[in-house]
Amino acid sequence: MTMFTDLMPILSTLRRHKIAAGLIVLEVALSCAIVTNALHLIQTRVDALGASSGLVESEIAVLTLRGSKPQPPERTGSIVAEDLANLRALPGIKAATVANQIVFGGNSNNSSVSLDPDSKGLRIGAAQYSSDDQMLPTFGLKLLEGRNFTPDEILDNYQAFNTPDPKIGLLIVNKVMADKLFPGQSALGKTVYVFGSAASTIIGVVDTLTHTQMHRARGEGGGAAMILPLRGGGSYIIRAEPGQLDAQIKAATAALEQADRSRVVTQARPLTQMRDEFYAQDRAMAWLMGGVCVALLLVTAMGIVGLASFWVQQRTRMIGTRRALGATEGQIRRYFQLENLLLTSTGIAIGTVGAMALSQLLMQSYAVPRLPWLYLPAGAASLWLLGQLAVWVPARRAARLSPVAALRA
Repeated sequence: MTMFTDLMPILSTLRRHKIAAGLIVLEVALSCAIVTNALHLIQTRVDALGASSGLVESEIAVLTLRGSKPQPPERTGSIVAEDLANLRALPGIKAATVANQIVFGGNSNNSSVSLDPDSKGLRIGAAQYSSDDQMLPTFGLKLLEGRNFTPDEILDNYQAFNTPDPKIGLLIVNKVMADKLFPGQSALGKTVYVFGSAASTIIGVVDTLTHTQMHRARGEGGGAAMILPLRGGGSYIIRAEPGQLDAQIKAATAALEQADRSRVVTQARPLTQMRDEFYAQDRAMAWLMGGVCVALLLVTAMGIVGLASFWVQQRTRMIGTRRALGATEGQIRRYFQLENLLLTSTGIAIGTVGAMALSQLLMQSYAVPRLPWLYLPAGAASLWLLGQLAVWVPARRAARLSPVAALRA
């Protein structure tokens, strides 16, 4: 009794049980289509969770202030300068700055950048950071080319933008932005246009400076970011000596509140905590999709076990006849395994087409990356293995039926 001699009786049996066979094929197809895409989505979430922000996250904390009385906007720059002087004087503080935004902070400031004043040429979108000469050491950013801002190059944010034609003469950009604007060239000394007709000169290129919403790094501009030399409103950001961050958060909070009793620090969070909160939904979604995958595979396995067990009971006399004619236990077991392999393969073939169609739908509706083709053979192999494992127990039970008992039944 070879595989080919078993094939015709199996096909004949399946034609007589079209509904039951069709349900198993449908289960396998749905599992293949959904599980492969779900695993791909889980992988993209895991990749996002492990993405580097380029900052020394374990040493950074962000403090947000709220005052009981509003301050005149023209005084913001001087108030910030006094606060920063107090923070930098604290023992254990390596650096401190005020920035309009930071990764995982929830806000997003962006500007368009072009190579000519009329914006007719190349134009990209970039995350716009505004800070002073201490942003680089506070964030832990590394210069690849050029230099940092000097203290006398820092502009007052209110004064700079309280004109109809703002002039920001200097910029620091990240490597992504430099490569986008000047591929194959050094960006140092090149001019770009951010605000109207006023040109800005690039004086430095940093390695990794991400968009505050890190998932947007794949969008327009491909993660381009720039730093403007502006001191004004924003959050206070401190960088502490290793292992001292919690203590320095308390010290910085006290220093800011003591400098002006009308203010209160509403939030003081380590950047690692902000990262955890930022990706909380991604982690929950990954676990949810993982649970869906496990549930689908369990339902499919239970369906295969149930159908195989039912068919063993229905074919007891056939099994006894084959055993009486000399069929071995291995041949009976292989009969049911081959039958399952045919059903599973049919379901996988349909499910592969469904997986590609579902991937296309997710791409169009939710900007999800295309399903890599490697997931398809991996999913097929997993379902083949699942099918063989699920049918093993019923097939083994059928193979162990004695010819006498089977024929008597």
